[in-house]
Amino acid sequence: MSETYRALVCCRAGMGSSAMLKVKCDQVINEEGYPITCEQGNLDALMNFDGDLVITMSDLAEELREDAKIAHVASIRNIVDKKEIKEQLEEFLASVKGE
Repeated sequence: MSETYRALVCCRAGMGSSAMLKVKCDQVINEEGYPITCEQGNLDALMNFDGDLVITMSDLAEELREDAKIAHVASIRNIVDKKEIKEQLEEFLASVKGE
């Protein structure tokens, strides 16, 4: 049985943009069969998040990458671009598998 990774899809306020991004991430995850489950939240949700991946917009991603507690941050420029989301998720999966 393969491991399932936990991801937090977040933005600063936790409202519209992260909700839309989570829908698109879930679509890509389901279409590709990736072993990832997503939660949605805002920056406050990061304090108690002990998962594997944070998916967020590119402006916030740069700030979060400076936080050593967060192992992997996926940076998304266009929240409706499934190709970009797929590339970021594949990069994460490759990094955790040591490829």
